[in-house]
Parts: sequence; structure tokens; C-alpha cells
Amino acid sequence: MGSLLAHLRAHATDGRGICSVCSSHPLVIEAALREAERADQPILIEATSNQVNQYGGYTGMTAADFGAYVTRIAARAGLTRARAFLGGDHLGPNAWRGEPADVALVQSRTLIADYVRAGLRKIHLDCSMRCADDPAALDDDTIARRAAELCRVAEDAAASSGGELPVYVIGTEVPTPGGATEELAELAVTTPEAVTQTLDAHRRAFLALKLGAAWERVAALVVQPGVEFDHHQVIDYRPERARALAARIGQEPLVYEAHSTDYQRPAALVALVRDHFAILKVGPAATFALREALWALDDIAAELGAEASLKTTVLEVMRREPKHWKSYYTNPATQRLDLQYSLSDRIRYYWASPEVQQAVEALLAGLARAPLPLTLLSQYLPAEYAAVRAGTLAAEPRALLIEAVGRALRPYTAACAPRSGP
Repeated sequence: MGSLLAHLRAHATDGRGICSVCSSHPLVIEAALREAERADQPILIEATSNQVNQYGGYTGMTAADFGAYVTRIAARAGLTRARAFLGGDHLGPNAWRGEPADVALVQSRTLIADYVRAGLRKIHLDCSMRCADDPAALDDDTIARRAAELCRVAEDAAASSGGELPVYVIGTEVPTPGGATEELAELAVTTPEAVTQTLDAHRRAFLALKLGAAWERVAALVVQPGVEFDHHQVIDYRPERARALAARIGQEPLVYEAHSTDYQRPAALVALVRDHFAILKVGPAATFALREALWALDDIAAELGAEASLKTTVLEVMRREPKHWKSYYTNPATQRLDLQYSLSDRIRYYWASPEVQQAVEALLAGLARAPLPLTLLSQYLPAEYAAVRAGTLAAEPRALLIEAVGRALRPYTAACAPRSGP
């Protein structure tokens, strides 16, 4: 599929984009690989610094583990990994922002080097968050200097390990990883002046460290186009509000990277890519679709007389181990609703729990013992039922889950397809 840098540079001529899936769930990754094959497009699969780091993150994986993990998923599914570019999202002090800056940046250097040596070569240099001894708001020069220092580490790691050189994403107006933590009204769109200030600061910082060659591989800038989601609502993209922002990046050999595009309508995704937000990042929406399908299968199992409930098991584990949601779901009146149905999908942190994994496997094994009644598929998984009736999908639990996630990703690959005309 060629290099990632060439793919992103081609946006200027044919309007193409690329979907970036930020998830460590094996079914989501398999669905992403299958969707890339179906659409005949490359895809980005990214790990975040909280998911995957030198201490294992919340997945228990290092960067090298994650690369091997994606390769195993592809091989088990009979798919090629050639369409998948691997990358790292929010690479910087994020996982250690409770530490003083010097400590957090030492950890960040190890993180960056590990990602690059493991072959994850799309690198989001994110130094936008404050550390424990930083002022309340970091200025562009400080963010840019820290990003350049981490770029130096990445370049050295690439030189020692060989392979394709890293492609970088920078930016100072970076949305909160995983969606907003508070109720939203309207978002301020990044101004063209802020784009200029960010690019100038990073250019100076890169050149000061003699990183001119690396600067030529800065492919994208993270900005706020006015899209976000909180627990129960989505802020939709409004192209008229981002018109000046879209025009500004046309002056550079760059594209924008759009975070938090989860749950945007298909037409909005098309408009985002048209307006040079050529990297569309999606994460919680994919695992939200997976959770919806698992809940539906759990309901089908209950209708068929199953004694155990996946929902009950997951909620028990979440309440017993609240660290991944307690600072997000703070309203007791809506907590049960939030735990299961929040768009921020904090439930995604619990699928790797051994107890939850066992419950999922038991559910799927129980449902695989006999053909699933079409009537129950129609009741609980109507879109998948239609595909089963059309003969394009097997009425098998695992296939139904992968199709549910693939359906959530399909608007992204459709929006990212190259334009055939002006």
C-alpha cells in the first residue's frame, strides 16, 4: 500500500484520508483489518500511551507486544497485515502527568523509543498536558520544545533499528483522550492564527535540534474542528464553523488529524476529510458497537434460557474495580446508565479482565451450540439479521460481533476513499 507519508501527501491531489482505529480489543482490530480489506484501503491501528507502554499500560502490553499482537490477530483471521500502519497516540507525558516534568519526560523518552523500535512508526508527539510542577497552562514554545526532544529520541531509535522512518503528528489543541469528561454545549474551533503559532513554534524547536529532515516528515497537525462527545450527546461537525481552519492548512504540505470523531454522522465524516481532516480517529465508538452487540447476544441467551448473564458479570467487576470510571461517572442518579451506555465507553477498560473474558467466552460458546433463531436475531440484532438473510453473514456469534464493529467503521472508510473527480 506504499508509505503512510505518501498516502497522506496524496490527499492534496485526490482528497483521500485514512481511518485510525485506537483500540486494543482483538475483535475490534480484526474488524478493522477486515474492513480495510473490504474497502481496499490502508488503515491505521494505534495504541495509546495509557494502553501500551514500558510498564504494560492497562492492557499489560509493551509496544513490541502490541505489534506482535496485531500480527497474530491478522494471521489467525487469515488476513494480511500489509494494509495496516501501526502507530502511537498521545505519546508523551500523559501516563505520568502526575509526576514532575523532568520525571515524566524521562518516562516519555523510553516510551517513544520503545514504540519506534517495535515498528510503530506513526508517532503522535503529544506534550500538551501539564505535569505536576508545570504552570496551569503550557505555552506553545514549551510544548514544541518537549515534542522536539521526543522527536530526537524517535529519530535515534529509528536509525538504530532500521525500517521506514517515522511519520509525526504534532499539535497543542489536543482533545481529551477518550472523549470529554463533562457535559458539553459548544466547542471553540481552532483559529488559523493558532495553527500558524503552533507550526512556527514546532518548526523553530525542530530546527534548533537539527531535526530538519524529521520536520519534513511531520504529516499532520491535531486541532479542534468542533467535534466531540460526552457521556450522552455528540457535538456534530459544522463545516461553516471550520471554513477558515480548513483553508489555512491548504497553505501547508500537511493535513489535520481529527480526534474524537466517534459517533459523527457519515455525511460529517465525508465533510471532515474534504476539509483536510484526513486522519479520522475512532476508538470508543468501535468498542461501543462491540458492547451493543454483546449485550444483544446476552439478551438472546437469556431468551434461550441461559442462567449466567454477561451484563451482570461486567457490572459486578466494574463496581468492584472502579478506577477506570469513578472520576468520570460522578452523578449517582445516572451511574448505572453511564456504566453501561455512556458514549465515552469506559466499559472498554474491562474487556481484558480475566473474569469478564471468561464470561464472554462462556456466552459465545453457549450460543454456538445450536443455530441462532432468526426471530431473535431480528429482535436484537436487526442489521446483522438483514445481512444473514442476504447470505453475506454467518449467523455465528463471533461473526456477528465482528460485523457489528465493521458496520461502525464503514462510514470512516467510505469517507476516506479517494475522490474520482474534482
